[in-house]
Amino acid sequence: MSGILVHEWLARHGGSENVFEVLSRTFPDAERFCLWDDSDGRFAGVHETVLARTPLRRSKAVALPFMPSVWRHLPARHADWVLCSSHLFSHHARFAGPARDAPKLVYAHTPARYIWVPGLDGRGRGPAARTGSSLLRPLDRKRAAEPVAIAANSAFVAQRIADTWERESTVIHPPIDVAAFAAPPAEVAPAERATLAELPAEFLLGVSRFVPYKRLDRVIETGLAAGVPVVLAGGGPDEGRLRAIAAKRSGRVIFVRDPSSGLLAELYRRALALVFPAVEDFGIMPVEAMATGTPVVANAIGGTAETVVDGATGALVHEWTRTELRTAVDRAVAARAEACVARAFEFDTPVFVDRIGNWLATATGSPPPARSAEVR
Repeated sequence: MSGILVHEWLARHGGSENVFEVLSRTFPDAERFCLWDDSDGRFAGVHETVLARTPLRRSKAVALPFMPSVWRHLPARHADWVLCSSHLFSHHARFAGPARDAPKLVYAHTPARYIWVPGLDGRGRGPAARTGSSLLRPLDRKRAAEPVAIAANSAFVAQRIADTWERESTVIHPPIDVAAFAAPPAEVAPAERATLAELPAEFLLGVSRFVPYKRLDRVIETGLAAGVPVVLAGGGPDEGRLRAIAAKRSGRVIFVRDPSSGLLAELYRRALALVFPAVEDFGIMPVEAMATGTPVVANAIGGTAETVVDGATGALVHEWTRTELRTAVDRAVAARAEACVARAFEFDTPVFVDRIGNWLATATGSPPPARSAEVR
């Protein structure tokens, strides 16, 4: 049976792009559509919409009001099913021709956070955004009634789907290349070896983009509570504020700018624990850390509460107070590396491939896809 895969826009990096890449390998015969492709060659042969031929592709915020209409006017196609990878409006997709009547399915990374839960996303807090949200919510809920089935990337998101779209969904956690992080360490570049040589023997690790909602300031506070140095790896506009916070504290904080995947894996391995304070819809990095045998101190709210097993592969924090943080670090570092790795493999890519294939087959009445060598 032939299908169509739909995604929002494509960038070089991103969690949703990782999902779309695995979907593309799982359904290699499916046509693929996106608003525009800025992946610099990562994705080849993906059809773009009319927005790709306008200056609007340079600004998602300016293009946003036009997206619902663009998704409703896709070209004529033949297809037995349409699967939308959605974190904004791609689930609005409608094709002309026979594909218009094909069953539509949605893999939801989340209903648009800055429309439905602006408290978790600063982009939805301004007056213009709030006005736009009030207008877009009824339309978005109406379009979310069209799919024959919805999969959510976590139980946390499934509850959001129930609250906003008023739909039930199946939880299918996103694919993570656990095997790559669990593999023996790869050789790193000489400059990266020098970076590693300068790190303290013991440290807590914080990894993410340096933006306020990631709450990396809490990683610094956790290091102070536990009396352990902190390494912050990443980059972004919040770096200056984080450095100012670190300068005011008596604990040692080391910044590692934009680590490569090899250096990141080695930071995971060397850390006493990954500290992950953000409220995420799923949270990929805690699973990557566990794949290297490293436990995680994570927020008890959000997707990390579904991956980190409290007391077995890390510790979940309810109140980010100094007393609870000190206890959480002690509980996390007591976790066995073998338990962390075993837990991580529950989210490995082949698990996702099997689940998404069986889910689509059940919803459409088609046979599940044969797993290709690329996703084993």
